[in-house]
Amino acid sequence: MKLSELKAIQLAELFSALSDASRVRIISLLLDGEMGVGTLAEKLNMTESAVSHQLRGLRQMRFVRARKAGRQVFYRLDDDHVEKLYRMGLEHVEHG
Repeated sequence: MKLSELKAIQLAELFSALSDASRVRIISLLLDGEMGVGTLAEKLNMTESAVSHQLRGLRQMRFVRARKAGRQVFYRLDDDHVEKLYRMGLEHVEHG
C-alpha cells in the first residue's frame, strides 16, 4: 500500500500527539467518561494549567472534545478510534 506524503505527515503527527506521557495518562482517565480540568489535574497530580495545555494539543488533534457548562469545561474522548488506538498501543506494550 503506497502512502501519500500528506497522509504520512498526518499519521506521524497523530503518533507524535501520543508521544507525551501526560497526554496518554489524560486519555486513560477519559476512558471512564467526561471529566473537568480540575478533576483531571487532581487525579494526575498536575496543575490545572499544565492539564489545560495538554488538553489543548489533544483537542487540536481531535483526540478529545470539550463541552462548556458555565465557566467549567469538561472533556471527553472524541470518538471510539481514540480508545482503540490507546488500547492497541497498551496491548502492544504489555505484550513484550
